[in-house]
Parts: sequence; C-alpha cells; structure tokens
Amino acid sequence: QVQLVESGGGLVQAGGSLRLSCAASGRTISSNAMGWFRQYPGKEREFVAAISWSGENTAYAASVKGRFTISRDNAKNTVYLQMNSLKPEDTAVYYCAVARGYYSGASLGAYDYWGQGTQVTVSS
Repeated sequence: QVQLVESGGGLVQAGGSLRLSCAASGRTISSNAMGWFRQYPGKEREFVAAISWSGENTAYAASVKGRFTISRDNAKNTVYLQMNSLKPEDTAVYYCAVARGYYSGASLGAYDYWGQGTQVTVSS
C-alpha cells in the first residue's frame, strides 16, 4: 500500500509559478512510473504529465508542454511538478498517482494509487 500526499498548491497570479510536491510513504516508488493529473469541477480527471521510474522519460499533455516540468527524487520518494507561466485555465485540483509499471502515460487505468489532491488557483 502506498500513501501519497500532495503539497504546494495555492493561489497565484497569471504568469506566475508554483511547484507541487508529492511525497510517497508506505513503500518505495523508485520502480514505478508516476503521473500528475488535474480535475476541473464536474469534469473527468485529465492527464497532465508522467515520468518513468528512472526519470529519463517524461510525457506531457499538449496544454502544458513547455510550461510544466515533472521530475522525481527517488531518494526522497517524491515527485514534483514545476508549473511556470500559469494561466487561469490551469485552475484545478491536481493529483499525483503511482503507476503499475516502469513507464506510464495518460490512461487513468494505468495508475493504482492516488493522492488526495491539492488546489491550484490562477487569477487573471
């Protein structure tokens, strides 16, 4: 069993930056790909970014590519999402998740464990 706790969310003006962290406990996540997703009110959870177990491979949604960067520190059992040039449409609850395999992508079904989410609000 893995527990995930996201942090770093908050209120920021458009054009600003935030860094989300996702700390895992219960067991190591160093052999698992990790992902970040976001959810708008009344909408399905959507893919934001994913990173392979080693950190060598990453994938991004088209809407965040070039602005967001996913990274991980396996020694700290933590995954990060650096969000730059934030836009009001980035306002959502952000979730991190542990994938079943070494690599993962946008499919929610590939992820077994989820955090409780952290709110990101970008004002215009």
